[in-house]
Amino acid sequence: MKTFVKPFSVLTPDELYEILRARGTVFLLEQHIHYLDMDGTDRQALHVFMRDGEAVVAYARIFPGDAEGEVHMGRVLTTRRGEGLGRKVVEAALEAAFGEMKARFVSLDSQSYVAEFYRHLGFHQVSDEFVLEGIPHVRMEMEKGESAS
Repeated sequence: MKTFVKPFSVLTPDELYEILRARGTVFLLEQHIHYLDMDGTDRQALHVFMRDGEAVVAYARIFPGDAEGEVHMGRVLTTRRGEGLGRKVVEAALEAAFGEMKARFVSLDSQSYVAEFYRHLGFHQVSDEFVLEGIPHVRMEMEKGESAS
C-alpha cells in the first residue's frame, strides 16, 4: 500500500475517480449525508490518499484555511476499518500541511463521535458542538510541534 500527496492538477483521471468513489461510498452510502461533495475546494487542495491496488482505501484533503498560517483538513475517511489507515492518512496529511504547506496550525471539523480519535493524535477541541449536514461536529486544532502524548 502506498501513500500519495498530490495537488488536484496532477491527479490522474483514475485517481480522481477512485477518490470520488471512496468519498461517495463513505459519506453518501454509509453515512447517508446528502450534500454536494464537489464544492470547489478540491482544486486548491492537496489530496492525501492511500491505495491498495487501484482502490483508494484512505483519504484526506488539506487546503488553506481562513486564518493566517491555517491549513484545514477535511473529507477524512477510510473504506476499511480496524487497520490503522485513518491514523496513517491523518499523519501523512499533517506532515504535508506542516511541511509542504508551511502551516502554523491545522484545523478540522470533526464529527463529534470521532473527536476522541483526533484527540489521540494531538488535536484539541476549540468550539462547542455544532451541526453540519445534519451531523454534530466540533472544531479541532493542532499547532505545529504538538503531537499525541
